[in-house]
Amino acid sequence: MTALFRLLHDADLSARNTFQVAARAPWLLEVNDTDALPEALDLAQIRDLPLLMLGGGSNLLFAGDATGVAVALRAAGMAIVADHGERVVVRADAGADWHALVMWSLDQGLCGLENLALIPGSTGAAPIQNIGAYGVEVGEHIVAVEAWDRQAQRMVRLDRAACAFGYRDSAFKRQPDRWIVTAVELELARADATTDAAPRLGYAGIGEELAAMGVVRPSARDVAEAVIRIRRRKLPDPAVVGNAGSFFKNPIVPAAQAQSLLDAHPRLPAFPGDGDATRKLSAAWLIDACGWKGAREGDAGVSAAHALVLVNHGNATGVQLLELARRIAGSVDERFGVALEPEPRIIGAHW
Repeated sequence: MTALFRLLHDADLSARNTFQVAARAPWLLEVNDTDALPEALDLAQIRDLPLLMLGGGSNLLFAGDATGVAVALRAAGMAIVADHGERVVVRADAGADWHALVMWSLDQGLCGLENLALIPGSTGAAPIQNIGAYGVEVGEHIVAVEAWDRQAQRMVRLDRAACAFGYRDSAFKRQPDRWIVTAVELELARADATTDAAPRLGYAGIGEELAAMGVVRPSARDVAEAVIRIRRRKLPDPAVVGNAGSFFKNPIVPAAQAQSLLDAHPRLPAFPGDGDATRKLSAAWLIDACGWKGAREGDAGVSAAHALVLVNHGNATGVQLLELARRIAGSVDERFGVALEPEPRIIGAHW
């Protein structure tokens, strides 16, 4: 019988972050049954310590050791919990692998998550970061998030509005010491539904990839396959080369500033921002234009395939990766007057 939870002292976290940098935590709490979370958090050794939630470790950069207790939720169930005909609600535990959930949903004949295929990490991390790719954000599909509210000391269910999703942002990200996401509910369409089931193909690259695949009428699974192929070409496998995917957010700037930059640099990709007053710029283009793609400083570097991806070529420390990221951001700000912000949460240092 699997224990409900276990507590480890002086835990090595180097294999629990996709940058593969050395890091430790005074305590590591692994929780196999979410119902046991309140009891586990009340253990005398860790009751008053700060918490760090660990999912797949794909959105963390350890620039120092963790303090307090690192918590890993391991429950990984997924199921259809409501059926409304053309649309259904799927519930997944926080410990479920995100890509596995995407592929499972396709196996159930459901669509909506296909553009988010192959994003590394756990399902519990998805709403925190409001993960997005190829024109889709997970917040569009989230009905509710179940979480342990450390402030109220009880389990709560937050609807989409309460999650306050923004671009790579959420209420959970803004209050990391309050919420422990335990499960996510998503509303998806049946792939054979007559409404609201058309694949999202507008993002650059997907149409070209589908054409290369010889697909004329793409299904949701075809789109997922196209996204997987693109990501595998552009992004290094974290199991081979340590990385956390895209390190920088695409900056959102005032429309007037974006137009000024476009006048000077017509090839700079720009997209609609939050309303007519802003535009979203390609961080990858800005970084590449500053000459950083493929750069390497010791074992800390930038992927030669994608300028947004910082990589650990072997033994880079989190501090070395952070210093490189700061230099990249500084050069973009100096040349273009655009501030870059990191996507991963930085542990042990400030940006």
